[in-house]
Amino acid sequence: MHKKGFYEKYVKHPQDFLCALLALIVLSPIILILAILVRTKLGSPILFTQDRPGLDGKVFKLYKFRTMTSQTDENGNLLPDEVRLTSFGKKLRATSLDELPELINILKGDMAVVGPRPLLVQYLERYNEHQARRHEVRPGFTGYAQVNGRNSISWEEKFNLDVEYVDNITFLGDWKIIFQTVGVVLKKDGVNSETSVTMEEFMGNTQESV
Repeated sequence: MHKKGFYEKYVKHPQDFLCALLALIVLSPIILILAILVRTKLGSPILFTQDRPGLDGKVFKLYKFRTMTSQTDENGNLLPDEVRLTSFGKKLRATSLDELPELINILKGDMAVVGPRPLLVQYLERYNEHQARRHEVRPGFTGYAQVNGRNSISWEEKFNLDVEYVDNITFLGDWKIIFQTVGVVLKKDGVNSETSVTMEEFMGNTQESV
């Protein structure tokens, strides 16, 4: 079981709040422009919202800019991601600008600046005991796995990195990840997996430990 250190218990959360507030103020012109572009190119709603599990698996509403259309087939089913993901949406994802509304989640306390990325609710029952430890901390806007491969590494590698972060949270470690994130975004590293426009669905496994 993960035990909170002084930094995580008393410093990390207020630091996250202040960083998110400052980022929202500084980036507000960019966020407004992006909102207008999303509305013009993809229509409404501007924001994509989805239930995601956070600290201790508690579900919250995640906010992102839309990157896909709402195109459906003749039966009303959504078309595959690769069809609905527009060139504009691809650019938003490649630059991670679609993630900016998550700053609101940080202000609300649902997320941290650094932590394991919030994934899908249905994955909760698919994690083994080791992988489930990623929920011992608040999910992050960026994370250790994001600066070490992002979507180009396997789910197992991601989860191992997530748990490694959980066990080694420090002030300097968080800021190192933040600065590394800037480099990863500028290089557009690991945006897609080798076989998907985003990341393949995690189906679970039987591995209990690393």
